[in-house]
Amino acid sequence: MYQAFGLFIDGAWRKPSATAPVISPVTEKPLGDAPAASADETRAALDAAARALLRLRAMGGFARAEALHKAADEMVRRAGEAARMISTETGKPIAQAGREWGLAADQFRWYAEEARRIYGRIVDSRVPGGRFEVTREPVGVVGAFTAWNFPAALPARKLAPALAAGCPVVLRPSSQTPGVAMVMVDCLRAAGLPDGAVNLVVGSTASTYDPIMADPRVRKVSLTGSTRVGQQMIRDAAATVKKVSMELGGNAPLIVYDDADLNAALDLTVPTKFANSGQVCVTPDRIFVHDTLHDAFVSGFVERAERIRLGDGLDPETGMGPLINAGRLKEIDAIVQDALRAGANLATGGARPAAHNAGYFYQPTVLTGVTDDMKVFAEENFGPIAAITRFATEDEVLARANACEMGLSAYAFTRSPDRARRTVAALKAGMVGINSFALAAAEAPFGGTNFSGMGREGGSEGIEDYLDTKLAQIVF
Repeated sequence: MYQAFGLFIDGAWRKPSATAPVISPVTEKPLGDAPAASADETRAALDAAARALLRLRAMGGFARAEALHKAADEMVRRAGEAARMISTETGKPIAQAGREWGLAADQFRWYAEEARRIYGRIVDSRVPGGRFEVTREPVGVVGAFTAWNFPAALPARKLAPALAAGCPVVLRPSSQTPGVAMVMVDCLRAAGLPDGAVNLVVGSTASTYDPIMADPRVRKVSLTGSTRVGQQMIRDAAATVKKVSMELGGNAPLIVYDDADLNAALDLTVPTKFANSGQVCVTPDRIFVHDTLHDAFVSGFVERAERIRLGDGLDPETGMGPLINAGRLKEIDAIVQDALRAGANLATGGARPAAHNAGYFYQPTVLTGVTDDMKVFAEENFGPIAAITRFATEDEVLARANACEMGLSAYAFTRSPDRARRTVAALKAGMVGINSFALAAAEAPFGGTNFSGMGREGGSEGIEDYLDTKLAQIVF
């Protein structure tokens, strides 16, 4: 499955010095042997990126834009191949995989145009005959680290703005989903970028992360991952004063006010909650429902959840696939059992499905009677668990929604424009959806606050972290 690729270093695919198996979350059997880079191979990728810096910068924004458009064209051509790879490695339904690859291609389209719009400015000087010139330059070599849950969208959010800005990248995707990144990098190979502009290494922390973080030529690192890993990266980046941007964990509140459109809220919330088996950082985790709608909301939620068909993501009839690995399966079951012991009520689910003896499948689960101090509510569960609680007043629910150290996304359903605006203003989150969960788009800034990270990916803001600002005072 991975033999056609390998490590991508200095413009060419290379056979790695070692390999490691990738396990299917559907069958629990090996999909194939993926590269396991050595520290020397990672350093070779860093050397190639350092050599490419001046060449990539010299291309200029318009030439980089053309290359990124070519990469997007190649991604469209290979969409079927990529969607199958995403579904095979993650288990997510093929339709979700196809949409993800399309969103990834959009990133390259968007940042192709942003590459043409890296503007400077002129500022009047107090010195007679002088002026200030403000210009923007690529920050330098970038180390990019991505998680397994969106193996196409996450690398694209880093590769596209970095290359648009003129920064070579060493990409280190998750070892659980390396094939998707390989297809994407191969599309970039076909786009005509300079050798070394894009490099891909897969492997252990010691052989990939450590050399990247230790290298002073790497001037910026970008992470999508857990808050724990992000905290460690911040500490490690300090040694060489690297710029950091990171999208970390979430624990998103969803508020269903008494004036919400109940059916619209259910029709949108259920498929969103169980997309990718709940392994989504912006999924609604803490569901607050007004007393007057609570029982009807729970009834409708359970009915819809029980209609979801579990299975292999490559089957077009599948509505939800497995969790990514055995560790996640064990942890999700432990969270559910902990909530039940603490007094929560199991409305549906709560176990491995009897029909699936193989694979890391877990039933879509709905818990009610949840209190704010239960682990399922207080921490991100990152699985197919809908935890539902009641509230009585607007002030109460906003205070409870904000009683969390995370601040990635938050949501509410209401028919009132005034209440919508009050809610957006009050919620402590980098992104807020009102009657919508559609926050991820190439043209919009994606990211959080507090323990959910720093920096933004997407939109015109997404290129900022890949640029340095230079001031020149010119006098004649």
